[in-house]
Amino acid sequence: MSESLPELAANKPRKAARDARLKRRYRAERRFRAYGVLSVVAALCFLAVLFVTIIGKGYSAFTQTEILLAVNFDPAVLGIEGAPDAAKLPGADYDAAVKTALRAAFPDVSSRDDKRDLYEIMSSGASYELRALALRDPSVVGTARDVWLPASDHVDVFAKGHISVGAAESERKLSDKQIAWVKQLRDKGAVAKHFNTRFFLNGDSREPEQAGILGAVVGSFLTLIVTLILAFPIGVMAAVYLEEFAPKNRWTDLIEVNINNLAAVPSIVFGLLGLAVFINFFGLPRSAPLVGGMVLALLVLPTIIIAGRAALKSVPPSIREAALGIGASHMQMIAHHVLPVAMPGILTGTIIGMAHALGESAPLLMVGMVAFVVDVPHSILDPATVLPVQVYMWADSPERAFVERTSAAIMMLLVFLFVMNSLAIFLRHKFERRW
Repeated sequence: MSESLPELAANKPRKAARDARLKRRYRAERRFRAYGVLSVVAALCFLAVLFVTIIGKGYSAFTQTEILLAVNFDPAVLGIEGAPDAAKLPGADYDAAVKTALRAAFPDVSSRDDKRDLYEIMSSGASYELRALALRDPSVVGTARDVWLPASDHVDVFAKGHISVGAAESERKLSDKQIAWVKQLRDKGAVAKHFNTRFFLNGDSREPEQAGILGAVVGSFLTLIVTLILAFPIGVMAAVYLEEFAPKNRWTDLIEVNINNLAAVPSIVFGLLGLAVFINFFGLPRSAPLVGGMVLALLVLPTIIIAGRAALKSVPPSIREAALGIGASHMQMIAHHVLPVAMPGILTGTIIGMAHALGESAPLLMVGMVAFVVDVPHSILDPATVLPVQVYMWADSPERAFVERTSAAIMMLLVFLFVMNSLAIFLRHKFERRW
């Protein structure tokens, strides 16, 4: 039955108000979506700026400037008396061989000050590389060979374009004479940038051109191994007990609240706890991966427990009922049916927690892992450092060459974090079951 004219006239204002409300609602929805898109775009832009900045500063660390020298391994130059003997090679004067090669390349350099400036264009580690070459191949003694040796960090920075020749000499680390010598060598083809294997194979060093991340990588690996061995079984057992066995009362509620609170505690508090308990009370060695792993295990335990409980809760009740229905005990039901189904979620939470631990530095600073460690650790009791702490130490160094190595170390840390998070996503999609 059609509406009468008076009714149509009365409904028209209500319809107009309703249409206006719908338009406002649609406009608000479009604005909300636009805000969401802008937020995502802004986050991606900031992330892109971060990556471009880090990569732009760090990619040059993967190459190292080297100088080709005609090194004379004459026993007289090396200071080896008598016939060459393998037992004498470790103590030979390889620094004299480097200086002799430089003087031969620049015979016109005669004054003592000029010679000292000339020697400074080479890295202090050049003699160690000659020593390693002689120990690896003793037949070089008594011969002359062309050897690529690392230049000093100032020459490396100059070769990479980070030192302006137009700047005043007092504002540069290289003098005009040193720059002229480097250019002469470059014109002869005796200066080149090669892949910086030292960055991956050396431990830390005061000299930027000799500094590497191997010690920090091994220290991080040993520390994470200790963390995983301690945190994973304890976290899984705690999650299973709280979810499957613990009675629901005020005490378990208090435990759950404290676990959730521990996940938000600043990481440096765990470092203070490790310093007070593990080092001062139990007397464990400072700067050791054992102590660092124990501290990080305390840090990631709440994350593993929370992720484990969430994974156990996601298991359908029908699986529990079916297992109990065929005669399985409560423990058999958990071990043989519930845990295998929940394990992908538990592993995902564990890997995310381990990635969090890999990026932590504050708690490790408190237990002494900020120490300058040159040697690569071989056990969990040896002094060591980790990648985030290595980045912190290099960022605090005044040398310009450490800037690019700091960014390169950050790049390697981001690669490890990306791999660990990708592994967590892979495990989730590989083993996750949908019900």
